[in-house]
Amino acid sequence: MKLRNALGIVAVTLIAAPLAAQTSTAPAAAAAPAAGANVAAGAKVFDAQGGEVGTVESVTNGVAVVDTGTNKVGLPLASFGAGANGPIIAMTKVELDTAASQASQKSAAELKAQLTPGATVYGASGAQVGTIKEADDQYITVTRPKGSVKLPVSAFGKGTSGPMISMTVEELDKAMSAAAPAK
Repeated sequence: MKLRNALGIVAVTLIAAPLAAQTSTAPAAAAAPAAGANVAAGAKVFDAQGGEVGTVESVTNGVAVVDTGTNKVGLPLASFGAGANGPIIAMTKVELDTAASQASQKSAAELKAQLTPGATVYGASGAQVGTIKEADDQYITVTRPKGSVKLPVSAFGKGTSGPMISMTVEELDKAMSAAAPAK
């Protein structure tokens, strides 16, 4: 009977703790690496077994960019612990490269799904730039009030509202005018 009551108290504690954490109104602390992790540009990063994962390229706004030699991956500072040779993460180089590759493939597939005829294209400022008229593996033709423009697929990124380019409407108009044949 005492054992059953003790197990019941443990179960309630395990269930209640996450609920209490979710309803906390205290502001969240900024993500930081474990004490002594020394995550800074140029630092070598290791896995938990001591294998080298890569080098920290930069640290900005709570994210460290780790260059594995194959990929550059942004990791939250909270992902780092302190190791004997320098900062450590819970993934090996192979695991981190695999995860980065899978994320890249997913992002590319999501972008490709957005690059379809009839889709609205947005500019860097969020304004509508035009509508996709045609799309193939290399180029996207965007119809605009001032005519159509053919852009390489690499000029597009996945936006929250649809495909986007890194130019504003004004910048694209200027580029189109400069590229127009002289009359």
